[in-house]
Amino acid sequence: MEKAEDLLIDTCLLAGKIMMESGSEVYRVEDTMNRIAENANEPNSNSYVTATGIFMGLKSRHYTQIENVGERNINLEKVEAVNQLSRKFAEKSVDLPTLYQQLKKIDKETPEFPLLLQILGAAFLSAFLMVLFGGDWLNFIPTLFIGGIGFFIKYEVKQNFDLRFLDTFFASFIIGMLALLFTQTGLALSFDYMCIGAVMPLVPGVAITASLRDILAGHLVSGLVRGTEAIIVAASIAIGIACILFIFGGWLP
Repeated sequence: MEKAEDLLIDTCLLAGKIMMESGSEVYRVEDTMNRIAENANEPNSNSYVTATGIFMGLKSRHYTQIENVGERNINLEKVEAVNQLSRKFAEKSVDLPTLYQQLKKIDKETPEFPLLLQILGAAFLSAFLMVLFGGDWLNFIPTLFIGGIGFFIKYEVKQNFDLRFLDTFFASFIIGMLALLFTQTGLALSFDYMCIGAVMPLVPGVAITASLRDILAGHLVSGLVRGTEAIIVAASIAIGIACILFIFGGWLP
C-alpha cells in the first residue's frame, strides 16, 4: 500500500511538472493533480503549485513531496496530452502504473514542429501582422525575411547560452539591424512597421494571458511571477530595438 501511495504522488507530481513547464495555468495544474489522486481513491489530497515548484501530499501520509519546475516553455500539445491521459484514468481505461509510464513518455518524446516549419510560421506571422498594423505591402517580403531570421537567432541563442532573456534581446537587436539595413538600401519603406511585425513572434502573449488567469483565480504568487517574467521578456525586446535606435538612429529617414 505504501508503494502504491508513493507511485500516486510521483504520478501527480510528474503530471503537474509537465503541465507547468509547458505553459499551463496553475489552477488547471492543481485541478489535474487532485483529480488524479481522487480517481486513485485518495480524495483527501493537497497540492500547491507555484511557477517554480510543485508540492503534493496526501492526508493519509505525514510528509509532502516537492518537484522543481525547470524551463518554462509553451507546448500546449503536452498540456492536452496530460489532460487526455487524466481523463482516461478517470474512465478506468488505464491503471496508475500505465498512467505514470505514459506521462514519462509524454515528457520525453512529445514531438515538436520541425525548426524550419517554426521559422516559416514566424516569418509569415511577422509579415501579415505588419500589414495588419498598417504597414505597406512593399514591406511584406523584407518583413517575412526579418521575422524568420529573428526567430532563428532566438532559437540558436537559447540552445547555446544558458541565460534567460538573452535570446530575446539578441533576436530583437538583429531584427532592428536588418530593418535598418533594408530601409537604408531602399528595399523597404518603413523601419517602424517592419520592427513591429517582426518582433511579434517574440512577444510573450500566452505567458501574459496565463498570468492574468492565475491572478483572477486567486493564485497571486504564481500570477505575479509569470507576469514579471513576461514583462522582462517584453523589456528585452524593447531594449534590443532601443539599442539600434540609440546607435544608428541618425541613419533613419
